[in-house]
Amino acid sequence: MELRHLGRTGLTVSRLGLGTMTWGRDTDEHEAAEQLKSFVDAGGTLVDTSDEYADGGAEYLLARLTEGFVPRADLVIATKAGARNRPGRRRDASRGHLLAALDASLRRLGTDHVDLWQVDGHDPATPLDETLHALDIAVTSGRARYTGVCDFSGWQLAKSAARQQGHPARVPLAGAQLEYSLLQRGLEREVLPAALDAGVGLLASSPLGRGVLTGKYRHGVPAESRGSSPYHAGIVQPYLGERSRRIVDALATAADGLATSPLKVALAWVRDRPGVASALVGARTAAQLQTTLSAEALTLPGEIRGALDDVSAPVHRYPDQGWTEL
Repeated sequence: MELRHLGRTGLTVSRLGLGTMTWGRDTDEHEAAEQLKSFVDAGGTLVDTSDEYADGGAEYLLARLTEGFVPRADLVIATKAGARNRPGRRRDASRGHLLAALDASLRRLGTDHVDLWQVDGHDPATPLDETLHALDIAVTSGRARYTGVCDFSGWQLAKSAARQQGHPARVPLAGAQLEYSLLQRGLEREVLPAALDAGVGLLASSPLGRGVLTGKYRHGVPAESRGSSPYHAGIVQPYLGERSRRIVDALATAADGLATSPLKVALAWVRDRPGVASALVGARTAAQLQTTLSAEALTLPGEIRGALDDVSAPVHRYPDQGWTEL
Protein backbone atom coordinates (compact mmCIF):
# COMPACT_ATOMS: atom_id res chain seq x y z
CA MET A 1 0.00 0.00 0.00
CA GLU A 2 1.26 3.47 -0.89
CA LEU A 3 2.55 5.60 1.98
CA ARG A 4 2.06 9.36 2.14
CA HIS A 5 3.43 12.11 4.34
CA LEU A 6 0.91 13.57 6.77
CA GLY A 7 0.99 17.24 5.79
CA ARG A 8 4.40 18.87 5.84
CA THR A 9 5.84 16.47 8.41
CA GLY A 10 8.12 13.46 8.34
CA LEU A 11 5.31 11.15 9.49
CA THR A 12 4.22 8.72 6.79
CA VAL A 13 0.87 6.93 6.85
CA SER A 14 -0.77 4.36 4.61
CA ARG A 15 -3.20 6.02 2.22
CA LEU A 16 -5.93 3.77 3.61
CA GLY A 17 -6.20 3.80 7.40
CA LEU A 18 -8.01 1.33 9.66
CA GLY A 19 -10.78 2.79 11.80
CA THR A 20 -11.74 1.03 15.02
CA MET A 21 -15.06 2.64 15.98
CA THR A 22 -16.82 -0.74 16.05
CA TRP A 23 -14.09 -2.54 18.04
CA GLY A 24 -15.12 -3.71 21.47
CA ARG A 25 -18.78 -3.14 20.63
CA ASP A 26 -19.87 -4.65 17.28
CA THR A 27 -16.50 -6.24 16.50
CA ASP A 28 -15.13 -8.80 18.95
CA GLU A 29 -11.48 -9.64 19.57
CA HIS A 30 -11.34 -12.48 17.03
CA GLU A 31 -12.76 -10.32 14.23
CA ALA A 32 -10.56 -7.38 15.23
CA ALA A 33 -7.49 -9.62 15.06
CA GLU A 34 -8.46 -10.79 11.59
CA GLN A 35 -9.05 -7.21 10.49
CA LEU A 36 -5.70 -6.04 11.78
CA LYS A 37 -3.88 -8.96 10.16
CA SER A 38 -5.56 -8.31 6.80
CA PHE A 39 -4.76 -4.62 7.05
CA VAL A 40 -1.07 -5.09 7.90
CA ASP A 41 -0.69 -7.83 5.28
CA ALA A 42 -2.01 -5.35 2.71
CA GLY A 43 0.69 -2.86 3.72
CA GLY A 44 -1.48 -0.69 5.97
CA THR A 45 0.10 1.18 8.86
CA LEU A 46 -2.32 3.83 10.20
CA VAL A 47 -4.76 2.62 12.88
CA ASP A 48 -7.16 5.28 14.16
CA THR A 49 -8.92 4.91 17.51
CA SER A 50 -10.31 7.08 20.32
CA ASP A 51 -10.84 7.11 24.07
CA GLU A 52 -14.57 7.30 23.26
CA TYR A 53 -14.82 4.14 21.14
CA ALA A 54 -16.57 1.54 23.30
CA ASP A 55 -15.67 3.76 26.29
CA GLY A 56 -11.99 2.94 25.79
CA GLY A 57 -12.65 -0.67 24.83
CA ALA A 58 -11.24 -0.20 21.34
CA GLU A 59 -7.93 0.98 22.81
CA TYR A 60 -7.81 -2.01 25.18
CA LEU A 61 -8.47 -4.33 22.26
CA LEU A 62 -5.75 -2.75 20.13
CA ALA A 63 -3.30 -3.18 23.02
CA ARG A 64 -4.05 -6.90 23.23
CA LEU A 65 -3.44 -7.28 19.51
CA THR A 66 -0.05 -5.56 19.67
CA GLU A 67 1.14 -7.96 22.37
CA GLY A 68 2.81 -10.47 20.07
CA PHE A 69 0.18 -10.53 17.28
CA VAL A 70 1.23 -7.41 15.35
CA PRO A 71 4.39 -5.58 16.47
CA ARG A 72 3.71 -2.10 17.83
CA ALA A 73 6.55 -0.76 15.68
CA ASP A 74 4.69 -1.77 12.51
CA LEU A 75 1.75 0.54 13.29
CA VAL A 76 1.10 4.26 13.28
CA ILE A 77 -1.35 4.55 16.17
CA ALA A 78 -3.61 7.60 16.27
CA THR A 79 -6.05 8.32 19.07
CA LYS A 80 -8.23 11.23 20.21
CA ALA A 81 -9.42 13.02 23.32
CA GLY A 82 -11.84 15.80 24.11
CA ALA A 83 -15.27 14.39 23.29
CA ARG A 84 -17.53 13.91 26.31
CA ASN A 85 -20.78 12.01 26.67
CA ARG A 86 -22.05 14.40 29.31
CA PRO A 87 -25.18 16.58 29.35
CA GLY A 88 -24.41 20.22 28.75
CA ARG A 89 -20.83 19.72 27.56
CA ARG A 90 -20.09 17.69 24.46
CA ARG A 91 -16.44 18.77 24.39
CA ASP A 92 -13.79 19.27 27.04
CA ALA A 93 -10.53 20.45 25.53
CA SER A 94 -9.13 21.94 28.72
CA ARG A 95 -5.45 21.21 29.31
CA GLY A 96 -6.19 19.18 32.45
CA HIS A 97 -8.79 16.97 30.82
CA LEU A 98 -6.82 16.41 27.63
CA LEU A 99 -3.57 15.39 29.33
CA ALA A 100 -5.38 13.15 31.82
CA ALA A 101 -7.21 11.54 28.91
CA LEU A 102 -3.94 11.02 27.04
CA ASP A 103 -2.37 9.29 30.04
CA ALA A 104 -5.44 7.05 30.33
CA SER A 105 -5.23 6.20 26.62
CA LEU A 106 -1.56 5.28 26.94
CA ARG A 107 -2.40 2.92 29.81
CA ARG A 108 -5.16 1.26 27.82
CA LEU A 109 -2.99 1.02 24.70
CA GLY A 110 -0.07 -0.42 26.67
CA THR A 111 2.42 1.97 25.09
CA ASP A 112 4.51 4.92 26.20
CA HIS A 113 3.52 7.06 23.20
CA VAL A 114 1.06 7.45 20.37
CA ASP A 115 2.18 8.45 16.91
CA LEU A 116 -0.64 10.94 16.37
CA TRP A 117 -2.77 12.52 19.11
CA GLN A 118 -5.84 14.49 18.07
CA VAL A 119 -8.17 16.95 19.80
CA ASP A 120 -11.66 15.59 19.13
CA GLY A 121 -13.53 18.81 18.34
CA HIS A 122 -13.34 22.50 19.22
CA ASP A 123 -14.35 23.41 22.77
CA PRO A 124 -15.85 26.93 22.92
CA ALA A 125 -15.61 26.93 26.73
CA THR A 126 -11.80 26.61 26.71
CA PRO A 127 -9.37 29.19 25.29
CA LEU A 128 -7.81 27.79 22.13
CA ASP A 129 -4.31 28.59 23.39
CA GLU A 130 -4.90 26.35 26.41
CA THR A 131 -6.02 23.47 24.19
CA LEU A 132 -3.04 23.84 21.88
CA HIS A 133 -0.66 24.09 24.83
CA ALA A 134 -1.76 20.57 25.80
CA LEU A 135 -0.62 19.38 22.36
CA ASP A 136 2.78 21.01 22.88
CA ILE A 137 3.15 19.31 26.26
CA ALA A 138 2.17 15.94 24.81
CA VAL A 139 4.96 16.11 22.23
CA THR A 140 7.68 17.66 24.39
CA SER A 141 7.00 15.09 27.13
CA GLY A 142 7.33 12.24 24.62
CA ARG A 143 3.74 11.00 25.01
CA ALA A 144 2.89 11.86 21.39
CA ARG A 145 5.04 12.15 18.29
CA TYR A 146 2.66 14.34 16.24
CA THR A 147 -0.63 16.12 16.87
CA GLY A 148 -3.80 17.02 15.01
CA VAL A 149 -7.40 18.12 15.33
CA CYS A 150 -10.78 16.63 14.42
CA ASP A 151 -13.89 18.36 13.10
CA PHE A 152 -12.46 21.89 13.27
CA SER A 153 -14.04 24.52 11.02
CA GLY A 154 -11.94 26.46 8.55
CA TRP A 155 -11.28 29.42 10.83
CA GLN A 156 -10.56 27.16 13.80
CA LEU A 157 -8.03 25.14 11.80
CA ALA A 158 -6.40 28.23 10.30
CA LYS A 159 -6.09 29.92 13.69
CA SER A 160 -4.70 26.78 15.31
CA ALA A 161 -2.18 26.16 12.55
CA ALA A 162 -1.02 29.78 12.57
CA ARG A 163 -0.60 29.74 16.36
CA GLN A 164 1.46 26.55 16.24
CA GLN A 165 3.64 27.69 13.35
CA GLY A 166 4.26 31.13 14.78
CA HIS A 167 6.70 30.19 17.55
CA PRO A 168 9.70 27.79 17.52
CA ALA A 169 8.71 26.32 20.90
CA ARG A 170 5.35 25.17 19.59
CA VAL A 171 4.55 21.99 17.70
CA PRO A 172 3.03 22.44 14.21
CA LEU A 173 -0.19 20.59 13.52
CA ALA A 174 0.29 17.49 11.37
CA GLY A 175 -3.27 16.46 10.56
CA ALA A 176 -6.95 17.32 10.55
CA GLN A 177 -9.57 14.56 10.57
CA LEU A 178 -12.98 15.27 9.08
CA GLU A 179 -15.76 13.46 7.30
CA TYR A 180 -15.19 13.54 3.53
CA SER A 181 -16.95 11.64 0.76
CA LEU A 182 -18.93 12.11 -2.44
CA LEU A 183 -21.93 12.74 -0.18
CA GLN A 184 -20.14 15.12 2.19
CA ARG A 185 -17.84 17.66 0.57
CA GLY A 186 -18.45 20.49 3.01
CA LEU A 187 -14.81 20.71 4.05
CA GLU A 188 -13.96 21.94 0.56
CA ARG A 189 -15.58 25.30 1.35
CA GLU A 190 -13.07 26.53 3.93
CA VAL A 191 -11.29 23.68 5.74
CA LEU A 192 -9.49 22.30 2.69
CA PRO A 193 -8.06 25.69 1.62
CA ALA A 194 -6.91 26.28 5.20
CA ALA A 195 -5.29 22.84 5.41
CA LEU A 196 -3.51 23.19 2.08
CA ASP A 197 -2.23 26.65 3.00
CA ALA A 198 -0.95 25.48 6.40
CA GLY A 199 0.49 22.18 5.19
CA VAL A 200 -1.86 20.12 7.36
CA GLY A 201 -2.72 16.66 6.03
CA LEU A 202 -6.34 15.52 5.87
CA LEU A 203 -7.54 12.23 7.30
CA ALA A 204 -10.86 11.49 5.59
CA SER A 205 -13.32 9.74 7.89
CA SER A 206 -16.48 7.99 6.64
CA PRO A 207 -15.26 8.01 3.01
CA LEU A 208 -18.12 5.68 2.04
CA GLY A 209 -20.78 8.14 3.15
CA ARG A 210 -21.71 6.19 6.30
CA GLY A 211 -22.16 3.10 4.12
CA VAL A 212 -24.58 4.69 1.64
CA LEU A 213 -21.97 4.84 -1.15
CA THR A 214 -21.69 1.07 -1.20
CA GLY A 215 -25.08 1.10 -2.95
CA LYS A 216 -26.73 -1.08 -0.33
CA TYR A 217 -29.52 1.48 0.27
CA ARG A 218 -30.49 2.04 -3.39
CA HIS A 219 -33.63 -0.07 -3.12
CA GLY A 220 -34.50 0.33 0.54
CA VAL A 221 -32.94 -0.17 3.96
CA PRO A 222 -31.60 -3.73 4.31
CA ALA A 223 -32.03 -5.65 7.53
CA GLU A 224 -28.80 -5.92 9.55
CA SER A 225 -27.57 -2.63 8.09
CA ARG A 226 -26.73 0.43 10.15
CA GLY A 227 -29.72 2.16 8.60
CA SER A 228 -32.04 -0.37 10.25
CA SER A 229 -30.36 -0.19 13.64
CA PRO A 230 -32.09 1.87 16.33
CA TYR A 231 -28.62 3.05 17.41
CA HIS A 232 -27.32 4.11 13.99
CA ALA A 233 -30.35 4.90 11.83
CA GLY A 234 -30.08 8.59 12.68
CA ILE A 235 -26.51 8.64 11.35
CA VAL A 236 -27.47 7.13 7.98
CA GLN A 237 -30.79 8.91 7.42
CA PRO A 238 -29.37 12.32 6.37
CA TYR A 239 -27.70 10.62 3.39
CA LEU A 240 -30.82 8.91 2.02
CA GLY A 241 -32.40 11.92 0.27
CA GLU A 242 -32.90 12.75 -3.41
CA ARG A 243 -29.48 14.40 -3.85
CA SER A 244 -27.80 11.32 -2.41
CA ARG A 245 -29.76 9.06 -4.73
CA ARG A 246 -28.52 10.98 -7.76
CA ILE A 247 -24.93 10.70 -6.59
CA VAL A 248 -25.21 6.99 -5.78
CA ASP A 249 -26.83 6.31 -9.17
CA ALA A 250 -23.97 8.11 -10.93
CA LEU A 251 -21.49 6.18 -8.83
CA ALA A 252 -23.13 2.87 -9.78
CA THR A 253 -22.97 3.82 -13.47
CA ALA A 254 -19.27 4.62 -13.13
CA ALA A 255 -18.65 1.34 -11.33
CA ASP A 256 -20.44 -0.62 -14.05
CA GLY A 257 -18.30 1.07 -16.69
CA LEU A 258 -15.13 0.10 -14.85
CA ALA A 259 -16.35 -3.43 -14.06
CA THR A 260 -15.88 -2.81 -10.36
CA SER A 261 -18.01 -1.93 -7.33
CA PRO A 262 -19.43 1.43 -6.17
CA LEU A 263 -17.51 0.96 -2.91
CA LYS A 264 -14.16 0.87 -4.67
CA VAL A 265 -14.95 3.82 -6.91
CA ALA A 266 -16.17 5.96 -3.98
CA LEU A 267 -13.10 5.13 -1.91
CA ALA A 268 -10.64 5.75 -4.75
CA TRP A 269 -12.30 9.13 -5.41
CA VAL A 270 -11.81 10.47 -1.87
CA ARG A 271 -8.44 8.80 -1.32
CA ASP A 272 -6.93 10.75 -4.20
CA ARG A 273 -8.48 14.15 -3.51
CA PRO A 274 -6.06 17.07 -3.02
CA GLY A 275 -4.74 17.29 0.53
CA VAL A 276 -5.91 13.82 1.62
CA ALA A 277 -3.16 11.82 3.29
CA SER A 278 -5.31 8.83 4.22
CA ALA A 279 -8.91 7.67 3.97
CA LEU A 280 -10.07 5.87 7.12
CA VAL A 281 -12.09 2.71 6.56
CA GLY A 282 -13.81 0.46 9.08
CA ALA A 283 -15.78 -2.76 8.99
CA ARG A 284 -17.66 -5.14 11.24
CA THR A 285 -15.92 -8.20 9.81
CA ALA A 286 -12.56 -9.11 8.28
CA ALA A 287 -14.26 -10.18 5.05
CA GLN A 288 -15.82 -6.73 4.67
CA LEU A 289 -12.47 -5.09 5.32
CA GLN A 290 -10.67 -7.22 2.74
CA THR A 291 -13.19 -6.13 0.11
CA THR A 292 -12.63 -2.51 1.04
CA LEU A 293 -8.83 -2.80 1.00
CA SER A 294 -8.93 -4.17 -2.54
CA ALA A 295 -9.78 -0.62 -3.67
CA GLU A 296 -6.07 0.16 -3.24
CA ALA A 297 -5.44 -1.13 -6.77
CA LEU A 298 -8.00 1.19 -8.41
CA THR A 299 -7.11 4.57 -9.91
CA LEU A 300 -10.00 6.44 -11.50
CA PRO A 301 -9.75 7.69 -15.10
CA GLY A 302 -9.92 11.46 -15.37
CA GLU A 303 -13.26 11.53 -17.18
CA ILE A 304 -14.97 9.43 -14.50
CA ARG A 305 -13.45 11.48 -11.72
CA GLY A 306 -14.67 14.62 -13.46
CA ALA A 307 -18.20 13.28 -13.82
CA LEU A 308 -18.33 12.35 -10.13
CA ASP A 309 -16.94 15.77 -9.22
CA ASP A 310 -19.75 17.43 -11.15
CA VAL A 311 -22.66 15.39 -9.83
CA SER A 312 -21.54 15.77 -6.20
CA ALA A 313 -20.25 19.36 -6.34
CA PRO A 314 -21.09 21.39 -3.22
CA VAL A 315 -22.64 24.83 -3.57
CA HIS A 316 -20.24 27.58 -2.50
CA ARG A 317 -22.20 30.58 -1.29
CA TYR A 318 -20.81 34.00 -0.44
CA PRO A 319 -18.45 34.41 1.38
CA ASP A 320 -17.17 30.84 1.00
CA GLN A 321 -13.85 30.24 -0.69
CA GLY A 322 -14.56 30.30 -4.45
CA TRP A 323 -18.24 31.25 -3.95
CA THR A 324 -20.54 31.03 -6.95
CA GLU A 325 -23.90 32.00 -5.39
CA LEU A 326 -25.02 34.83 -3.18
